[in-house]
Amino acid sequence: MEAVHIGVIGGGIAGLSAAFELEKARAAGQPVEYTLYEARPRMGGSLASETVDGAVLELGPDSFLTEKPAAAELCRELGLDAELLPSNDAARRTWIVVGNRLVALPDGLMFLVPTKLVPTALTRLFSLRTKIRMGMELLHPPRASHADESVAALVERHYGVEAVDRLADPLLSGIYGGGAAELSARTVLPRLVEMEKKYGSLTRGMLTAHRKMRAAMKNSPKSASKTPNRGAAPIFTALRGGMQQLVDALAARLDPARVCLGVPVSAVERAGRAWRVHTGGAVREFDALIMASPAWAAGSLLSPVDAQLGEELSAIPYSSSITVNLVYDERKIGRLPDGFGFLVPVVEGRSLLACTFVHRKFLGRTPPGKAVFRAFLGGAKRESLLAESDQALVATVRREMAEILGAQTLSAEIEPEQVRVTRWRRAMAQYAVGHQERMERIAARVAALPDLRLAGNAYDGIGIPDCIRLGRQAARELVTAAVNLRSGISA
Repeated sequence: MEAVHIGVIGGGIAGLSAAFELEKARAAGQPVEYTLYEARPRMGGSLASETVDGAVLELGPDSFLTEKPAAAELCRELGLDAELLPSNDAARRTWIVVGNRLVALPDGLMFLVPTKLVPTALTRLFSLRTKIRMGMELLHPPRASHADESVAALVERHYGVEAVDRLADPLLSGIYGGGAAELSARTVLPRLVEMEKKYGSLTRGMLTAHRKMRAAMKNSPKSASKTPNRGAAPIFTALRGGMQQLVDALAARLDPARVCLGVPVSAVERAGRAWRVHTGGAVREFDALIMASPAWAAGSLLSPVDAQLGEELSAIPYSSSITVNLVYDERKIGRLPDGFGFLVPVVEGRSLLACTFVHRKFLGRTPPGKAVFRAFLGGAKRESLLAESDQALVATVRREMAEILGAQTLSAEIEPEQVRVTRWRRAMAQYAVGHQERMERIAARVAALPDLRLAGNAYDGIGIPDCIRLGRQAARELVTAAVNLRSGISA
C-alpha cells in the first residue's frame, strides 16, 4: 500500500506533537510518511530551559495547567512520569503592585469574581467606591449575549474601571500577554459571559456554580473511595529538568532523517491534489500539510493558495515578550513576601509585567541557598522594549524589583550570580474581540482544503496542553483519512 506523505511546517510544541503522532502511526505500519520543517536550528519553539549551577531556568513557559490533560498524558506516554513536578500550592499567594507596595489578592477571588464579602471589604486593592459596587453587583440583572465585546467592557460593567486596571489587566497580561481592553470576552471568559446571561450577577453565578460543584463531589460515588489525604490536584505542573525535557523526549522519538532543522519554508503551492513545499532551491510534494507555524507565518505561506484564508490568518494579532532570569545568593537578600510572586498593572507605568519567585513555585529545581526570579516584560503595550540591550533590560528589572520589594530585601546594588535574557518576538497569539467569528471563517476556508490542518496557539487555546491537543488531533485526522483513502474507502 502506497504511503501518504504529510508535511509538518513548524517545530514548536504543536508541530512536534503532530510529528510524534505521525511517527507512531508509521512505526505501527500505517501507510504514512512525514517530514518536519523548522526554520530555527532547534525545536520546541518557546519551550526552552537551561540548567545553570543546578538551577533550572525556564526561558519560556515554566509549566502547564494541570486541569488540561493533554500535556501530562503526553509526558507519561514519553516515560516522563517521574519528572512531573506539582506546583507548591501550599505556599501559593499572588500580589498586585499598587504604587510601590504589594497588595495580596483577596481570599475568595475566583479568577476575576469576588465571592467572599469580608476579604473583599478589607482588601487594600480596591477603593471604597469599588467595594460598594462589588457588593451591589449581586443585583445585576441578566443580560442577553449579543455581539462579542472586550473583557474590559464585561468586567467594568459589573465591577468598575478599577477592577479592570488592578485585577483583569494584570491577570490576563500574565496569561495572554495582552490587555483586557483588546481580549475577547466570549473567547477568553466564555463561562462569565454565560453566567451574565443566566444569572445577571457574576458573583451570584460563580457562587451557584461552586455550590453545585461541591454538591456533585459530595454525592459522587467516587468521592467516598478517595484517600482522605490525597488533596486537590496542583494548579500547575512542571518538569523537574525544565520544559526542555518534553522537547528533548519528543525529538528523540522522531526519525532524524525526517526532521529538517534550520530549513525555512519559503513558499507553499497547490499542484492538483498535491502540496508543493519550497525550501530554498528544493521543492518537495506532499499529500497533506499540517501548518504548525505562527498564524502570521501560515497566512503568508497560504495566501497564494487561498487569499482569504491567508488574510484571516495574517490578521490574528500577536504580542512579544521578554523573560529575564536572575539567580541570587539567598544570604545576600532580605526576606521576600510569601507566595509565588507579583503582577504589575499596566496603569502603574512600569516595564515589569510580573515576577515569579521560581524557588517557591516549584520545589526541588533550585539548589539550597539560591533564589531564582523570573521577570516578564513586553506584552502588547511594551513592544518597544525588545529593541533595548540586555544590559538595559536587566538594569530596569533590578531597579524596579528593588523599588517594589524594597531595597532592604533586594537592593539594586546586589549583583545576581546568573542572568539570562530571552526575547520572544510575535510568539503569543492574541484572542481579540471577534476571535470566534474569525475562527469560523477560517474553519470554512480550511474545510475546502481537506488535506490541510492548522495547529498552534492561535486557534483554540494558547497553553501547552492546547497546542499538544491540536497537533496530535491534526495528525490523527490526516492518518485516518490516509488509511481510508489507501484502503479504497472515501477519504
